[in-house]
Amino acid sequence: QVQLVESGGGLVQAGGSLRLSCAFSGRIVSIGGIDWYRQAPGKQRELVATISGGGSANYADSVKGRFTISRDTAKNTVYLQMNSLKPEDTAVYYCYANLNRNNYWGQGTQVTVSS
Repeated sequence: QVQLVESGGGLVQAGGSLRLSCAFSGRIVSIGGIDWYRQAPGKQRELVATISGGGSANYADSVKGRFTISRDTAKNTVYLQMNSLKPEDTAVYYCYANLNRNNYWGQGTQVTVSS
């Protein structure tokens, strides 16, 4: 059974950095696009960054220039490097992956940015 496990969240001061990881496990024969979403309290879940099967990345305007999505195919892991964090980046961050032509959500990891 395919599973996604996120890690790397935590509490950081404004201006700081965190790196989130999304590790896939199970029998994986194909990997498509991978997305990072976030959901702040009382708000809708929003797309933050995406990386295609071919490695092309796109970002929400709110994080462009600060966040970087990358993938390590050998480790079946996708990363979200977050720099220059702001209090408004506080949210639960979720990985959403197309694996074996099915879509999976991770359990989420909390990111809290203090001012």
